Amino acid sequence: MTALIVIMVILVILLAYVVMTYNGLIGEIEAVDNSERQIDVQLDRRYKVFESLINVVNKYMDYEKTTLKDVTRLRNQAQAAKSSGDSASRMEAENAISGIAKGISIQFENYPDLKANQNVMQLQEEITSTENKLAFSKQAFNDSIEKYNAHKKSFFAGMVVGFFKSKLDKVFTYWNITEEKKIEMENYKVEL
Repeated sequence: MTALIVIMVILVILLAYVVMTYNGLIGEIEAVDNSERQIDVQLDRRYKVFESLINVVNKYMDYEKTTLKDVTRLRNQAQAAKSSGDSASRMEAENAISGIAKGISIQFENYPDLKANQNVMQLQEEITSTENKLAFSKQAFNDSIEKYNAHKKSFFAGMVVGFFKSKLDKVFTYWNITEEKKIEMENYKVEL
């Protein structure tokens, strides 16, 4: 009789552990999905800031026509890649837009009147702020993937994942630094 009670207690504890692990992994998957949605919010914000900036600078330079076309083309590529589930292509297009954002400040140097315009200055700050928020969102996304992957690979959690593969065994793509950026960072030198 006591052996039966001990076995029942062990089974209840084991079942409780499986349920808690399952729920924890589901929570981590949802956290990854939410982190990805936060990136989408920042990407949408960035696109709207670009549109506002281009409208403001329209009277000053031809550069914005190319910039708008490039941003629109890259944004469409990113949206199409997102719809088809092609994370790598999406990340490549969004990273290219980030490159355009960095180049805008350099172009403003050629237009002193534009550089002094209060609206342009505010929009430049918005672009910088958005890029910073986007970088933070990407980091949070990668961190949530890392947490999930570490948890699902742990010994007992791995067994639970094995039982519920279709629900718990997800593969997420990290937002990575491009190879060109890695090379640029490795070759960077401070000159005095």
